[in-house]
Amino acid sequence: MIASLHSSLGDRARPCCHPDAASLLPRGCTDVICCVFLLLAIVGYVAVGIIAWTHGDPRKVIYPTDSRGEFCGQKGTKNANKPYLFYFNIVKCASPLVLLEFQCPTPQICVEKCPNRYLTYLNARNSRDFEYYKQFCVPGFQNNKGVAEVLRDGDCPAVLIPSKPLARRCFPAIHAHKGVLMVGNETTYEDGHGSRKNITELVEGAKKANGVLEARQLAMRIFEDYTVSWYWIVIGLVIAMVMSLLFIILLRFLAGIMVWVMIVMVILVLGYGIFHCYMEYSRLRGEAGSDVSLVDLGFQTDLRVYLHLRQTWMAFMIILSILEVIIVLLLIFLRKRILIAIALIKEASRAVGYVMCSMLYPLVTFFLLCLCIAYWASWGGARTHFLSTSNEAVYKIFDDVACPLTGKTCNPETFPSANESRLCPNARCQFAFYGGESGYHRALLGLQIFNAFMFFWLANFVLALGQVTLAGAFASYYWALRKPDDLPAFPLFSAFGRALRYHTGSLAFGALILAIVQIIRVILEYLDQRLKAAENKFAKFLMTCLKCCFWCLEKFIKFLNRNAYIMIAIYGTNFCTSARNAFFLLMRNIIRVAVLDKVTDFLFLLGKLLIVGSVGILAFFFFTHRIRIVQDTAPPLNYYWVPILTVIIGSYLIAHGFFSVYGMCVDTLFLCFCEDLERNDGSQERPYFMSPELRDILLKGSAEEGKREEVEE
Repeated sequence: MIASLHSSLGDRARPCCHPDAASLLPRGCTDVICCVFLLLAIVGYVAVGIIAWTHGDPRKVIYPTDSRGEFCGQKGTKNANKPYLFYFNIVKCASPLVLLEFQCPTPQICVEKCPNRYLTYLNARNSRDFEYYKQFCVPGFQNNKGVAEVLRDGDCPAVLIPSKPLARRCFPAIHAHKGVLMVGNETTYEDGHGSRKNITELVEGAKKANGVLEARQLAMRIFEDYTVSWYWIVIGLVIAMVMSLLFIILLRFLAGIMVWVMIVMVILVLGYGIFHCYMEYSRLRGEAGSDVSLVDLGFQTDLRVYLHLRQTWMAFMIILSILEVIIVLLLIFLRKRILIAIALIKEASRAVGYVMCSMLYPLVTFFLLCLCIAYWASWGGARTHFLSTSNEAVYKIFDDVACPLTGKTCNPETFPSANESRLCPNARCQFAFYGGESGYHRALLGLQIFNAFMFFWLANFVLALGQVTLAGAFASYYWALRKPDDLPAFPLFSAFGRALRYHTGSLAFGALILAIVQIIRVILEYLDQRLKAAENKFAKFLMTCLKCCFWCLEKFIKFLNRNAYIMIAIYGTNFCTSARNAFFLLMRNIIRVAVLDKVTDFLFLLGKLLIVGSVGILAFFFFTHRIRIVQDTAPPLNYYWVPILTVIIGSYLIAHGFFSVYGMCVDTLFLCFCEDLERNDGSQERPYFMSPELRDILLKGSAEEGKREEVEE
């Protein structure tokens, strides 16, 4: 039987009805050279990581360093009991030198605790507080100088300000009270020289030293919300997983009914959303402050402020109305094509039912992707830091006033007696960073690009492996003449083994092409950020065009790779041959691609929206205490949108994982259908491998499309 099928199909081998036919087909290793390149790249990736760990010093990343380059809180050192870094004058952290040298141009020391009170050096010098004050002076400080000399030499800070530790650094304990920034109970502070400064100057320094102050406060509140709501978030994600699984099971037995129920439910959910937005919009009419413009309000860290504005609900209502109209119009114009897509989904449901373990395969892909991310984060991400700090400490000249030597390297041991100190009397030789000079940093930049490139390559390889495995399992279902009797015993495991044994090189080849395009996009984004300050409009236009072109190229390559992997799973050909055959096969059936493939994608998108919308609405009512039965059960939150957004995003990822199996099944069956239609004619000598139900509706739909084309011509 196998021989007769091979002769009927010509020179190209194809799967046959016998369950063991796949092992009898001539299948060999493909794209071996690319497989070797991938193995060598992985070896190099691991080798660079080992070098970074052995020659780098992770302490330089974990622990802060003072002005002498000594670690704070490192065991076995004199600063072992001083875990926090204290800035003498954090206002100077707003200097541009912070961005250039990654170090504040102010003395910094390691301390046991951050200061908890206001205290100036002038007031503390002759008081009982001087012993407390001395712990914030440089080590070994002796009170044998005048006040002016102490402050000039940077032996002690001019003023202590109440501070809190964050990331092992002391930052002013700034907070807002009724819209006014304060430190403690004060809105100003004494600078130690007899004058008072506004708190906003501290804010500017803190922003440069710690990113953005508001972001820090927002992050702390978000963290608090996660600590009290994480188990409810987990429950929400479990509900999303149960709903997705239940939806898939029902789709297996009631595909047609479930698709129409899904369509109606999406329309109803969007309709309810529009109604709810209108009711909130009407309720806020006449309330004080509800007519404030979003533009005038600006950005607020407390997003609940926006929910008290009529304009917010109007925007939500317009967005949901547009979505509702678009979906309804698409359903009207695609109603006949939806019937054809439903038939394809029914066939996919039967295939998934016979290869039920395929529903668990996204967990394998997720696990492998987690390994890639974990390696990149722990070895790859830390690698760049360790390599960047694997040289000696670099010291540079800092000065409060204009000095031609500012930013030049110096030696702290010889600086007091060197010519530099005479040219710039107020300058200090201060620790800047660990690392080397320009040549070293160019090599580091290359290693960072290599690190990102390897992450993209390995991640795309994992995704490609999952696509080939699923395609091989579902293709074995399609090409079984007697379903399910001719199916292999373990189609998913057989497809996984074939992919790794014969086609690792082809998967690496496809992943390599995609990784190259993605790393180019990353470089373009980096250049775009660097050129944002430029006023050259042509350069901005060219950069925008390049980003758009490579975005389109990435989408096209993903689409081509996906179909090439299906051809690899079916025929076992190399990547280029499979990509060429898949491309021309799709071009010969371009109308079917538009009619079926995209319509099924649209239906699956509606399914994801239904699950995400249902879980999101439930989470919204729960975390906003609007469900009376469990009103007291919901935890008190700073921002209730934190768990809601987490549940929505997590639900979408879970639903996408389940529906991605269906999507791959539909794409595989569709490509197999096109091949089956071209290679066979339904006769006894060359029978169709498609199921009778699929044959009836797809061939009928194809005939109608052909007649429509003839009429248009």
